[in-house]
Amino acid sequence: MNQVVLVGRLARDPDVRYNPNGTAVARFTVAVDRRFKREGQPEADFISCVAFGKQGEFIEKYFNKGKLIGLTGSIQTGSYTNKDGQKVYTTDVVADSVEFVGSKSESEGGSRGGQSYEPRQNDAPSGNDDMPAGFESIEEDDMPF
Repeated sequence: MNQVVLVGRLARDPDVRYNPNGTAVARFTVAVDRRFKREGQPEADFISCVAFGKQGEFIEKYFNKGKLIGLTGSIQTGSYTNKDGQKVYTTDVVADSVEFVGSKSESEGGSRGGQSYEPRQNDAPSGNDDMPAGFESIEEDDMPF
């Protein structure tokens, strides 16, 4: 089984590009606090992530540097030869679903804490630019915590 669950903050704004057939490819880094911290060691891990298609567009629209994010996905490894002829190995988490994490006051741009978004191929635009298709407005008082 290859499944990853991460909760952390974006280390920088997502880098979103579109391939020749128009599919969004969002690359972003999630800073995840280490559970056990040792003196002289890093306190967080910086995990490279990627999301494709509508998921990538969603991340571009609703997430930026410092924003708390929760995601599930899988680890994907690869390699390429750089311009110096050296082989470079890569490890990325491919995001399958993304969730807003944190309170309403921490969220910006109309996002709602605790909501998740799992895009499907048949998602149609909702006509509401503030919220993606499938989202409903939830007030902070309606949250169970």
